Amino acid sequence: MKNFNVLTFITVIFTACLLSAVAQADSTKTLFNSDWQYSEVGIDKPSNKASDWTGVTLPHTWNATDTVDQVPGYRRGVSWYKKTFKVAKAERYLLHFEGSNMETQVYLNGTLVGSHIGGYVGFNVELSDAIKTSGSNELLVRVSNAYNPNLIPSQKSDFFIHGGITRDVWLLSKNDALIERFEARANNVAKGDYSTELTVFVDSEVKTKGRLKATLTSPAGDVVTSVTQDVNLAKGQSQQKLVLESFADAKLWSPESPNLYAIQVELLDRKHKRVLDTSESQFGYRWFEQIPGKGFFVNGERLLLRGTHRHEEIAGVGAAMSNAQHRNDMQLIKTMGANFVRLGHYPQDPEVYRAANELGLIIWDELPWCRGGKGGEQWEKNTEALLHEQLAQNFNHPSIAFWSLGNEMYWEADFPGGGRDEILVPYLAKLNDMVKATDTSRLTSIRKYYPGADIVDSFSPSIWAGWYGGAYGQYQTALEEATKKYPNMIHMEYGGSSHVGRHTEAPIDAKGIRGAQVSVEEAVNQTVVKSVAKSSDWNENYMVDLFDWHLNVSESLPGLSGTAQWAIRDFGTPLRPENPIPYVNQKGLFDRSGKPKDAYYVYASHWAKAPICYIESHTWTHRYGPKEGRKVDVFCNTDSAELFLNGKSLGKKARKPGEFPAAGLVWQVPFSEGENTLSVIGRNDGEQVADDKTQLTYYIGEPGKFDRLHVTQKPLDNGNVLVEVEAVDEKNRRLTDYSDRIYFSALGSNDALVDRFGTPGRSSVIEAASGYASIEVTPKASHGVAVEVKTQNVKGVFVKVGGE
Repeated sequence: MKNFNVLTFITVIFTACLLSAVAQADSTKTLFNSDWQYSEVGIDKPSNKASDWTGVTLPHTWNATDTVDQVPGYRRGVSWYKKTFKVAKAERYLLHFEGSNMETQVYLNGTLVGSHIGGYVGFNVELSDAIKTSGSNELLVRVSNAYNPNLIPSQKSDFFIHGGITRDVWLLSKNDALIERFEARANNVAKGDYSTELTVFVDSEVKTKGRLKATLTSPAGDVVTSVTQDVNLAKGQSQQKLVLESFADAKLWSPESPNLYAIQVELLDRKHKRVLDTSESQFGYRWFEQIPGKGFFVNGERLLLRGTHRHEEIAGVGAAMSNAQHRNDMQLIKTMGANFVRLGHYPQDPEVYRAANELGLIIWDELPWCRGGKGGEQWEKNTEALLHEQLAQNFNHPSIAFWSLGNEMYWEADFPGGGRDEILVPYLAKLNDMVKATDTSRLTSIRKYYPGADIVDSFSPSIWAGWYGGAYGQYQTALEEATKKYPNMIHMEYGGSSHVGRHTEAPIDAKGIRGAQVSVEEAVNQTVVKSVAKSSDWNENYMVDLFDWHLNVSESLPGLSGTAQWAIRDFGTPLRPENPIPYVNQKGLFDRSGKPKDAYYVYASHWAKAPICYIESHTWTHRYGPKEGRKVDVFCNTDSAELFLNGKSLGKKARKPGEFPAAGLVWQVPFSEGENTLSVIGRNDGEQVADDKTQLTYYIGEPGKFDRLHVTQKPLDNGNVLVEVEAVDEKNRRLTDYSDRIYFSALGSNDALVDRFGTPGRSSVIEAASGYASIEVTPKASHGVAVEVKTQNVKGVFVKVGGE
């Protein structure tokens, strides 16, 4: 390994993405998302039949729901988008796509005006030569997510590659002169020098003559400093440098105080002093360090990175998420108490970075070299182009601390020999050099490619203690051993899967499954003979204990840089057709629709600032046990808590951080046979600041044998009906150990099922969770719907929903 000295990363920030132009006298930026038509008919050219087109609003993906239906595979192919529009006067016009997956060609009035290869990043298309100022313009966009091994990520990645125009589109009107973007650097912040060098990139296809003016504005909105400089660039020249002078008492950006400055760069007509174009960017002064043996530092102060991961998709809409949905994800992560997010495994929507800048979330931004090995010349060309584009559009974000060059890149090679170290190592070094040539202020990183550990600044081995190998009780030893091997270590990805509502009175403990004591440093293919992943029922109780244990370790281990749990929300994957919810990776702290699982509250009890208390678990609605009752864990971040059973206090307990489980907030609860109500009050300094309440049915004794599936229905507020299924014994008690796969269908009317969401209650095929499953149904007004419920062994139970 190379001599790993202290890495000091001094940066400034900015969000000037490729297109941050705002409305000015001679430039406008108009959201272009509405009134599109969409067609899947035709490959080389679209159909002209009106019946082949349907209206859509962007963002849009044709894989919004087919990824998690019960038909193997999902649509990988070509689709067309069409829009007609008018412009009032002759201008220079461009389209800016924030993201279009994966290959895009743009036609205006029958002329090919631009194209782009690769997804997940923004790009511009010039319209000016083909646009008409009288009458309507017809815009056609061909988008393909068809299999192409020369594009990253590999199709063998553990997530879906959604096709479509998956992010916002903007129409830009400009003068001939154009500011494409700018990069801002403040390289001496650690020394108290806040001078900021700007590299302004203009369109090299035209001459740029006039005056550049840059203005720095404080978080309070006051002008701090500005600079004006003449510019006279000939055609073929694209860069001009400006320097904003240093100033006193800058407010630094950090997760605790995300102070944001703004930089505005204007291009002025020298003669008329008219604003021709402008570009703006968020900006933050801060610096990063990772010191082996001491941890990760922001602005000279140690910060334990408390993190999670995010995939850009959600139930019902796939990757075509709205800005509000993107921001809501980041707010949920911040509210949980995290300060770090790894964007797995690709650059994400611009709104994600804006939210991270403003909320104070440190970002690991990842090149989508995920699995597949290395290809040939065309693959290299596409990969390097994508890396350049990612660096360009995200360069100014204060939240980004890590440029990740990939994940598991050697695995499942798409090309003969493409996973060999002698091929991968020099290419990884090349990519690392490319990043450093542009940005020396941040850390480069990778996950789970061990021969590349000493190429990058920060490395993550693969440690899945208690899931793909070993036991969660081995986690501290695993971290300590990995840190000795990799002084630049930060731990990405740990955890496991949980099926919402599935519970057990006796989850696997810290010693793990008997016979599964293999290395917790999961190596290549997750094929250990016995592991919790392969040999357990994925109950929520086990994941609560695993995360509680992991957090106690990571919060107390000296010198640890940080960790990131995988992942904030369940997500779709083509690689897991036999999961309890088919085609869904169920490792999230939230389900795929964004409802919190029990594990979320474990994190909130360790990290959240706002007072919380949570009784494990609201979905644990039926329990069996002895007359003396069962233990109940309560997760609070308050000084103390008091638990009540049916209104009677079971006593107060002080929270003891570091004690397992639940920081000592565990009560023996003498449940009564039948219905019981549990409630808790959390107190700080004797004052009530949090509470929680849940109800459950308690059965004294053990479950009986399976007797039947009991099917009922109840109306929902949205007008639909929830069909609920319980596996019951001869005494009509729910069988909490029943986990058979349930199949729902609506006879003659399958569109009545609210299906293809990959969530409990909205999946027509799902394993029972502690003897329960459900499906949402849209009743037919006149005749109703006959819903069939069956399993491998139950040949059909029917219920009529709606009708007269």
